[in-house]
Amino acid sequence: MDSSTPESFERALGELEQIVQRMESGSLSLEESLGAYRRGAALVAWCRKSLADVQQQVRILEADLLEPFDAAAEPCEPAEPGSPPANR
Repeated sequence: MDSSTPESFERALGELEQIVQRMESGSLSLEESLGAYRRGAALVAWCRKSLADVQQQVRILEADLLEPFDAAAEPCEPAEPGSPPANR
């Protein structure tokens, strides 16, 4: 089992899925199951940290600049073809 850091979140999830399938198949020895469990736990921890990092980045990018959307505040009327976009 490779204990390296995953290249991406998606690859980590894919590897986790493979580990689960192998463990559920019952084809692993006790030692292999323990190794697979350890690798899976490491991948889950890495995924959680990656998600927390991305969540923090989104908070920083938003920085309270976004306002709640209120559809009733400004009615949206379709623009006539060829007319410039309305400035707000």
